[in-house]
Amino acid sequence: MNRGTHPEGLPAEVLDDVASVVGAEVTLLSRLSGGVNAGAMRVHLAGRADAVLKAVPRTHPDHLHETLRAQRVVGHMRGRGYPTPAWLGVGATTTHVWHLTDFVDGAPVQELTPSLVEQLMEIIELQAGQASEPYDHWEYAWLVVTGRESAVAGLSGYCCAVSALVERLRLVCADVPPPRGTPDMVHADLNPSNVLVRDGAVVAVVDIGNAGSGTRATDLTTLQWHTFQDPLEGVRRRLWTRILDLVGWDWAAALAATQVLLQLEWPIRLGRHDVVPGVVERGHRTLDELNALR
Repeated sequence: MNRGTHPEGLPAEVLDDVASVVGAEVTLLSRLSGGVNAGAMRVHLAGRADAVLKAVPRTHPDHLHETLRAQRVVGHMRGRGYPTPAWLGVGATTTHVWHLTDFVDGAPVQELTPSLVEQLMEIIELQAGQASEPYDHWEYAWLVVTGRESAVAGLSGYCCAVSALVERLRLVCADVPPPRGTPDMVHADLNPSNVLVRDGAVVAVVDIGNAGSGTRATDLTTLQWHTFQDPLEGVRRRLWTRILDLVGWDWAAALAATQVLLQLEWPIRLGRHDVVPGVVERGHRTLDELNALR
């Protein structure tokens, strides 16, 4: 039995719940690096191998249900060769929701290379036709770009530069039709910090808790957002080509606009004002490149 609160701030009740589900005592080893939502910890299961525990505060009544949905997506996709760690257990206390996965020996991507982008494009193709849960990221994108999503509704009031970019995005997406169908599995957060590599090879795609259905062009668009460096210009062009092949120009623009708006929302919400000018610049560049391909 684990007592008290661990120095990392994780209540002992969470570790006790994990132990009861997996049938082994759990020892925290270290916090793992990651993105803005990092919180995963390497743990040891007594008599077994190391694993990764991610426990987050319970924020709404459906939180556990959503995590169980992600577990089902993982099981479905692993059966089709998708490189994401197996989930060993899911649970919840009165304060937290947690999931436990296999530990994969790899490090989060620090800098994308053409080879890594090509590998990720191949991995994303494994998502084709694999929608298994009715959690529609394509419909969500439509709500975002048509002003129906409250999370991004107030961005125009932040500053003149943000307002001008948001207006440009709205004009581009004014006539985009609602999506028809949700054929693919969508990771929905395929940024470099959620990709583990070893010796130049992708060994795992992690942080799949928001996965659902839609078009895999969503994940290609997220990947494209992170390729604005000179060595990646060639693979960025290939990403644009693939996105356009999958969804056409109007929806390529809408998915790009969704990415820009969400990239604006989180630093503004968290008070990371230093991040906003870079997002504005990249947002205009994204639209400029896409317009050149029209």
